[in-house]
Amino acid sequence: MDDKKEIIAANVKAALDEDIGSGDVTAKLIEPYTICEATLTCRDSAILCGSEWFNEVFKQLDNSINIEWLVSDGDKVKSNQKICNLNGSAHAILTGERTAINFLQTLSSVSTNVAAFVDRIKNTKTKILDTRKTIPGLRYAQKYAVTVGGGFNHRFGLFDEILIKENHIAASGSLEKAIKKAKKNKLPITVEVENLDQLKEALESDIDKILLDNFTQPNIKKAVVMANGKIKLEASGNITVHNIHTIAGTGVDYASIGAITKNIEAIDFSMLINLIYIPR
Repeated sequence: MDDKKEIIAANVKAALDEDIGSGDVTAKLIEPYTICEATLTCRDSAILCGSEWFNEVFKQLDNSINIEWLVSDGDKVKSNQKICNLNGSAHAILTGERTAINFLQTLSSVSTNVAAFVDRIKNTKTKILDTRKTIPGLRYAQKYAVTVGGGFNHRFGLFDEILIKENHIAASGSLEKAIKKAKKNKLPITVEVENLDQLKEALESDIDKILLDNFTQPNIKKAVVMANGKIKLEASGNITVHNIHTIAGTGVDYASIGAITKNIEAIDFSMLINLIYIPR
């Protein structure tokens, strides 16, 4: 079992434990062994994401449930489009319905959000990056959704890339001292700067990337000229779907946007049972 499968299984187990608790008391009203067919429909226009989490919900409840997907992760779906059909235990399908849809509505929201940004800058060099501003426990899932929407992943956590900010510099004594210590880890190094003077100092350092924190569009443009392609530049702070094209127009390499994972509106999915069969 690879890491992805393990993470998805853990995500789903935690969600099912939270929802079911000591048991689904409403599902117990249904006759045992009842079999049903159900259809899942998307009520919004969206970029689908989260099918593996959806599948895992029903796998953990009843591995015999059959799910026929009519679309795949990354596909554009229209309002009122059928997404998948399910067949199997009515108890398991009704018990897992909300948890399965919760994953699908959340991850599809992220991928749809990201796709809107990507579409606005499709004729530029700038790439959309996510941040660590994710729902606790769902970072892997949300970062996966970012890639489904056409974006790229920033560092996953505090362990896989060094990001030196103002307070790190102050606590280390100087930027030079912070970078010297950072070099011992052999990890990518990014330095955050808040103005053009700090940028000038960072450009003289042996690092991988510079993060332009809350720079205005004119100053991002100046920063791109100062860097002259010698180092990757990342813009961050107050970037929206309305101004992303202007930001990308500066020639900056990346735009990191916390809103793509934290400012999301759930995509509306609806499941309806079409046929019920009670074995005699």
